[in-house]
Amino acid sequence: MAKKKDRYPVSEETSQGLGNPFEGLSALKLPSVPKIVENEESTLQTSPEPKKRGRGRVDVIRQTSGRGGKTVTVASGFIGISDKELQYMARELRRICGAGGTLKGRTIEIQGEKREEMFAYLQKEGFYPVRAGG
Repeated sequence: MAKKKDRYPVSEETSQGLGNPFEGLSALKLPSVPKIVENEESTLQTSPEPKKRGRGRVDVIRQTSGRGGKTVTVASGFIGISDKELQYMARELRRICGAGGTLKGRTIEIQGEKREEMFAYLQKEGFYPVRAGG
């Protein structure tokens, strides 16, 4: 059986919109809200995410060989990141590039000539991308 919730009484005047609906709350002796004191230290600690810097070199290569003439952009050389993060990056690159792709081992393959989009994303993530290949 569900427990009945405590309800606060509301007068007819406030329910009809004739008075201030919050007047009766002061009589109920509800706990007060603690004051938030902002100082320089608290604003520094609440930054959303630390900047990602110096995560290593990643080669961005365009390949066509062995693919029936189709172009594929390949990013390889990811060191020091987890497989889960690599999967997330592959998914984000597919979304940003607007193309299909896959993750093979520690290499991300995106269909089409997408070196510029991939290069910009990897720089934003803190990697040092290097253009290589044809």
